[in-house]
Amino acid sequence: MVGRLTHVDEKGVKMVEIGHKDVVFRKAIAKGRIRLRPETIKLIREGKIEKGNVLATAQIAGILAVKKTPELIPLCHPIPLTGVDITFEFGEDYIEATCEVRAYYKTGVEMEALTGVTVALLTIWDMVKAVEKDEHGQYPYTRIEDVRVVEKIKTYSTQ
Repeated sequence: MVGRLTHVDEKGVKMVEIGHKDVVFRKAIAKGRIRLRPETIKLIREGKIEKGNVLATAQIAGILAVKKTPELIPLCHPIPLTGVDITFEFGEDYIEATCEVRAYYKTGVEMEALTGVTVALLTIWDMVKAVEKDEHGQYPYTRIEDVRVVEKIKTYSTQ
């Protein structure tokens, strides 16, 4: 399977047929970071961001994004999800977001996990942009980085 494009053939683009696959437990975990000024991290921790609770808003946005993945990425199958968790860890100048997605289905949930973590990070940026801007209205320090799938599980038993 390595190197073969499953969504493209001589007729053009298609959604891959998964009807023949077994329904099994699927889990994917994606992580990513947003770099912020240490002062911004402190404001988030103290609940002093004017727009509101940054992490709760990012969790809600990330969960919604997971559910909307097939609407955003055209060749993704709609998947009946069984669970989504979005968590955060603080560093001195970053927040690392983790999105875990679970389902019993015929195809994996990696794209859902990547979408969830990315939208959670974008939401953090949106919530803190007023305090991250410099005197010219730019974001010299703020950046989203290292978005990746860190774990993918496909098994016939619950884990």
